[in-house]
Amino acid sequence: MLAAYAARQSTDDPISGLEVGERPEPQERPGWMTVSLKTAGLNHHDLWSLKGVGLPADRLPMILGCDGAGLTPDGQEVIIHAVVASEGWTGDETLDPRRTLLSELHDGTLAERVAVPVGNVVPKPEGLSWEHAACLSTAWLTAYRMLFGNAGLTPGATVLVQGAGGGVATALIQLGEAAGYRMWATSRDEAKGAKALEIGADRVFGSGERLPDRVDAVMETVGAATWSHSVKSLKPGGTIVISGATSGDAPSKAELTTIFFKQLRVIGSTMGSRTELERLAQFVAQRGIAPAVDSVMPLAQASDGFQRMADGDVFGKIVFTV
Repeated sequence: MLAAYAARQSTDDPISGLEVGERPEPQERPGWMTVSLKTAGLNHHDLWSLKGVGLPADRLPMILGCDGAGLTPDGQEVIIHAVVASEGWTGDETLDPRRTLLSELHDGTLAERVAVPVGNVVPKPEGLSWEHAACLSTAWLTAYRMLFGNAGLTPGATVLVQGAGGGVATALIQLGEAAGYRMWATSRDEAKGAKALEIGADRVFGSGERLPDRVDAVMETVGAATWSHSVKSLKPGGTIVISGATSGDAPSKAELTTIFFKQLRVIGSTMGSRTELERLAQFVAQRGIAPAVDSVMPLAQASDGFQRMADGDVFGKIVFTV
């Protein structure tokens, strides 16, 4: 079957290790099923895997991809949940210390077919397109938990999203706007800032720009480069929800004095559960939300999508059709 997979790894030139070609069919195993994919989404996680982060070299070759939607063997339309719990785990799978994502231990979704645990599929709501369904499993699920599980907000709250172009950031803006939050965003790129306004941001500011008012919560995925600005932008008692650190995890100033003096909350957030994915899909479908899609291309052209992501010229999700 056709697949995009990590054949080699390189910190300096990760895409040199990407191959698009034939791979063996998924192997049958008890408690798992094979999903025939219609669409699959690209994430920064896939680039990190090609750099050797989170994917040991002894597991290569590994089919990449966490996001996907397709058909079960009996024809049901489903969305794939990427978090795979260890055998015997019960409860929230994101709290399992031995959890993995598809493409870390088991082959991922950038393929014609993928094997997943039976419990790792959720129904695709009627009316949700295949392209939009492929956006939800990773970035959108992360945003859903950040906003609705960890931020502690009510409609009317003001939320700052650091960085306006990535998959999590665009999901945060669209979900927050649909839920009745006032969504502000920062961006170094005027064009991406303009697009953020188009998808639901109330206002957009330059990176590090002083805000006209302090906010109730900050959604932080950038890390070191924006950390001080995030802390200083909060009202007393406000909350930072952090789910990533693309610019590094060691800010020059930790802002500990400000954090304790203003009684701020700092909440870590990782992915989401299968139940949250099912609710997210229903919310997107019921509210008629169209996830921001940067581009759609055939899986055979996966290298073009990877290069686009590596260049940073992306607004929303890159989706592959299978």
